Parts: sequence; structure tokens; C-alpha cells
Amino acid sequence: MKAIRYYVDKSELLDDTAHLMGWALSMDGVPLQITVTETKGAAVEAVVRALSRPDACLAVWGDERQPDCGFDVRFPCEAGRRYHLILESGTHKISIPVRYEQLKKESGRRFVSFRKMVRMTTPAMFFDDIRFLFSRGPSALRERLSRRYETDDNKYMRWLSEHRRAWQEEGGGKTLFGGEKNLAHTFPTVSIVVPIYNTPVKFYEQMLQSCLQQSYENWQLCLADGSTDNVDRGKYLPEDSRICYRKLSGNLGIAGNSNEALSLAEGQWIALLDHDDILESSALAEMVEYALKTGADLVYSDEDKVSPDLKHYYEPHFKPDFNPDLLRSNNYICHLLMAKRELFAKVGGFLGEYDGAQDYDLILRLSEQAVKIAHLPRVLYHWRTHPASTAENPDSKPYAVQAGQRALQAHLERTGLHGTAKSTNRAGYYRVRYAVTGHPKISILIPNKDQADLLSACIESIEKNTDWPDYEILVVENNSTTEEIRRYYKELERDERVRILTWDGAFNYSAINNFGVSHSTGDYVVLLNNDTTVITPDWLSEMAGICSRPEVGVVGAKLFYPDDTIQHAGVVMKLAGCCGHIFYGAQRDDPGRYARASVIQDFSAVTAACLMCRREVWERLGGLSTDFQVAYNDVDFCLRAREAGYLVVYTPYAQLYHYESRTRGYEDGSEKQARFLREQQLLRERYPEYQEKGDPCYNPNLTLIAPDFSGRYLHDGQ
Repeated sequence: MKAIRYYVDKSELLDDTAHLMGWALSMDGVPLQITVTETKGAAVEAVVRALSRPDACLAVWGDERQPDCGFDVRFPCEAGRRYHLILESGTHKISIPVRYEQLKKESGRRFVSFRKMVRMTTPAMFFDDIRFLFSRGPSALRERLSRRYETDDNKYMRWLSEHRRAWQEEGGGKTLFGGEKNLAHTFPTVSIVVPIYNTPVKFYEQMLQSCLQQSYENWQLCLADGSTDNVDRGKYLPEDSRICYRKLSGNLGIAGNSNEALSLAEGQWIALLDHDDILESSALAEMVEYALKTGADLVYSDEDKVSPDLKHYYEPHFKPDFNPDLLRSNNYICHLLMAKRELFAKVGGFLGEYDGAQDYDLILRLSEQAVKIAHLPRVLYHWRTHPASTAENPDSKPYAVQAGQRALQAHLERTGLHGTAKSTNRAGYYRVRYAVTGHPKISILIPNKDQADLLSACIESIEKNTDWPDYEILVVENNSTTEEIRRYYKELERDERVRILTWDGAFNYSAINNFGVSHSTGDYVVLLNNDTTVITPDWLSEMAGICSRPEVGVVGAKLFYPDDTIQHAGVVMKLAGCCGHIFYGAQRDDPGRYARASVIQDFSAVTAACLMCRREVWERLGGLSTDFQVAYNDVDFCLRAREAGYLVVYTPYAQLYHYESRTRGYEDGSEKQARFLREQQLLRERYPEYQEKGDPCYNPNLTLIAPDFSGRYLHDGQ
């Protein structure tokens, strides 16, 4: 058997950039290293990304032991030169020749080969396909097979094409604003602000064309050209009175050039567009309609990436509704952003001291002043990629990371948030360490029945791995029967930090915790399952720092199973029919799509297996609802907190192991199942808006059948 097995699904030339996609598996389990060299062995600077390709694992192994075996490689490629894609695993090495001329001749997307398709087809699938062939015909079977084995990027392009037609119909004057075509005297002018700097002429013309093709007619294009390459871009401008072009005497930097373009703006709304990016033809129409419909003064859309030749769209960024904690972790808003002119005037435009992250700084300042921020979940902006672009390679502008950190720190200081902004090991992503206000006492509530081994491990981990000095532990005993637990309780009673409370009633998780909190003395309350153990010593200070912010009601932690897979990284409503844990089952070090498993952010709910809130919040909400005896009491509590105007925040920096359901067992009996379904239905009835509109912390274009933040286009629209 070969030590390395691989397949190249796609090889193409995008201008002078080679693009290779495929998969490679190390048969001995040694991690693969992927590099690019020239024929003589000189290293080539390449962008290499790992992709999820469970299909390849299943074809080779029959399981998904190396799910991230896919690769996406891009590197500059010159005519007449030979290159090699190098796959290395331990002492094994494969060199795949790559030639410019070959790529140019054979460039294009390809589905998997017939040989690979046969290898991945099970007997049941084969006979089903034969029946399909006789009932529907050869052309229908070809379409079926192409969809089954197409790449993720192809699935997205098909999804985008289908949705684009609908967006253009709505945004092309047919249904928009009641079908009015002449909007000039009715609807606001949008000034599109574009700073120009040494933009390739082809990219420049395509950017212009995307503005000229807007179905919304009330726009102004404001171009400030700080280029130093002596190209006269003014001569490429079409005859259109809506275009304002200013040639600057020199390059004023990203912020300076942007401010010059901003000074040309006369519209009631300002939209930001990079000099080599592309707008959907319906973008302005949809953004204006949504702004007027919602009464927002700042609106943003979803976006994706597009190849330099504008032929291939990929990596859509499906964003949540406004999420302040996520914004402090990453500039997820980015493109397309449109805001009222007076909002821009209030914050004072771009600041040169944050060049490289000037847009992040601006968005932070706009968010501080905006009355209402609305999110339109449609892909209306295409971020062009090339090897030097930030879209393709975030590390291409390392100075931007430091500028972003400084911008975030300034935001914290302006808003009175006591925290320190830190960079992470992922470019463009940040962590805020919030200082705890005062010196609060923290009460840790642990319901328990029997399970002396679990309870002992839990409490020992708290006492050994907690650096917060002032806390108490209240064990709420509920109908234990073993002699072992009675002996352990006597041991615990010698610990001055631990108290044993007794709840004599029938098991009701909500009532037990409410009872425990009523006997606690802490300023903050932590609900903690007895089948958890602490991993990070600063778990309480991390959660308390966030919880001490007055706008925060609930804070949740990141939980792992003992095998180091994720058990909880936030709760998404409507997932799996009602609600579910996101990134459930992912590997511990998996950052998740958009790094959403590894950054502080707001969710609609978090699990009460480890949940913190201030006592005043607990009392205002009346504790947990006893209508939910076992399931969904934590979700109900979080949703009530959000209804009361509080944020529910997830932090990945407070980490624990969770040996789930060891105490009560799983919901596998008929009586338990019936009670579980009753409580699930009660949750749906109390919060119908989440079933109707979806979760505001989760984009409607994301799947509801998988916990990995993947798009619906990967799951047949589900």
C-alpha cells in the first residue's frame, strides 16, 4: 500500500496564480506537510489551507479518521517554469509536477474522476442509481451524480447562482419598493466611497462596472486616487455624472485616501467598497430597502471571496445579526457596510493611526454611536483574492494585526469597558481580558444524587485548579441512597468552603438550583454539574470579568468530553429541530468555521452545566423556571435574560470537562422521552419567534442539521 494517497480535484490558473485543490492521506497516520518548490528545489511562497474532506476518508479508510485531509494551494506561477507540489509524511515524499503551460491549457473546475466515483459508490447506491437511470433517464442521472460528487465550492457556486436570480428579481425594480422604477425623487442617494491605490486596471474597470450595473439608480461613486504608478485611471471612467474622481498629489495612506473619497460624498447614505472588489447588481437596492424597512442607521450584508478572474466564488461568510462580543473578537462585519451620512460625520471618518485596520476601527466607532444596526443575510459583496490580498492571506499585512489590537483597546476605553485587548495566534482575531469589578464572592451550586466519585473529582478540580480566592461551594443533596456518598459528605463538611444542603422533594433541576441559590451568599452564582472537572485555573475570573459588565446577564463556558471533543461551545436555537450545541463532537483544537468555536461571542443560550450570572440578574429573572424539570431550563433562562435586554456570552477561555448525563442518565426510557418532548414543546410555544425567524446569533443560510456552522448549500438546503 502506498504511504501517501492523494487526488487533485481541481487545477487551474487564475491570472498568474496556480490554484490546486484536492485531498491527501497519510496511510501511516503521520501528519502531512504540503509545500511548493521549483524544479531545483527552491521554496515557493504558497498559501496552503486545510479543507474538510470526509468523503475522501470514507473512500480510503471507510471512516473519517482524517477528516481535514483536503487541501487548497495557491502560489505565483510563471510561464516557462516548472513547479512541484510536495506531499511529505515522515520519511515518505511525493512530488507532483505542475507546469504553467499545462495549467493554462487545462484550467477549469473538474468533478471527481470516474475511478474515484466508483470507489466511493456503495452497492446500495449503485443499484439505486440504476433504478434512477431507468426511471429518469441518462441526463437526470448525470445531474444527480455531478451533484453527489461535486466539490464544496461547486455547491456554493450553484447555490449563489440560484439565489442571485431571486435577489436580482427583487432588487431589479420588479418587486422592490412596490415596483417603482424611478427612485430618484423618493429614495436616498448612496455615496459609494472607494480609495484607489495602484489598482490593476482590469480590477479597477471591473469594480467600476459592478457599480454601473446597480439596479438602484440613486448612487454616487466617490473615487480618490492616491496611486503612485503613473497610470491615468481617469481616462477609464465612463461618461456618467454620478461618478466623482479626484487624483491626489500622492499616497495619503489607506485612511487618508479613504477620507479624501469620503469628502466627495453628498448622499444621505455612505457605502464602503474596496478598489478591487465587486458588488452584486442588486446590492444597493437591497441595502436601501432593508435600511428603510428596519429603521436602521447602519446596515451590513454577507460576503464571499472571488478569484481574480471573477469566475469562481467561494468561502461565503454567513454572519449573525449584530453581535458586539463577536465584533470585539474579529471584524466580522467587514463588507458590505452602509451607514447614514450623519453617523459618519459623528465619528469623524477614518483614522490614519490605525492604517491596516482602519475599517475595523471605523466599524467599532460606528457601532458605538449607531442607534440601530441591521444585518441583511444575503451575499452582496465579493472580496477579490490574490496572493498578496488580506482576503486570501491574512498574514500578508502583519502590521494590520497590531493596528487592530490598538483600535480594539481604544474602543474598550471609549466605552468604559475595563478590559485589555490581546492578539491571538490567528491573524485578525482578538481576545479581550475583562477585569472583574470589585471583589465579588462567587457561589458554586452543584446538585447531586449519589455519584461520590464524580462529585469528589468535581470538587477536587475546583479546589486545585481555581485561582479565584473568594468562593463557596454548595452541594444540593437530592435523595441519595448510598453509604459511600454519606461518608463523603462528612468529609466535605470539614471543608469551610463547602456546605451540604438537602432538597427532599422529587428531582426537579430548576427547583433544586433555585433552592440552592436561596441559601447562597455570593454576589455571583455559578450553576455547575457534578459530572464536570475544571481545566483552566482562571475559569472563574474569566467568566466573572465578562459577567461584571452591566449589559451581560449570563456567561457560559467551553466544555469537552473526556476524549477531548467539544461538548458545548454555545447553543443555537432551531438547530436539530429545537435547539442544539454548536460544534458538538469537533476536536478540541478545532477553531470552527469563522473561528466561532474559539472566540468570545454572544449566543442566544448556553448550557447550565457551567453557567454564571450576577445575583441581581438571577433575582430579576426569578431563577430557573420549574416548568422545565430536567431539559431546556437553561435555554429558557437565557432567552428570558435576552428578553430583559441582557447579553448571553460564551467564552472559550473558561474550559471544563463534562462527563455528560452520568448522574441522571440519558433520555432513553419511555417516561423520560415523554417528559423530554413535553418540555421541548413548551420551549417552542414560549418562544415561537425563534422557530419562525430563526436565531439572531446564527445566519439563516447556515444548516440546521449539522453543528459545524456549514452552509445549507452543503446539506441540500436544510
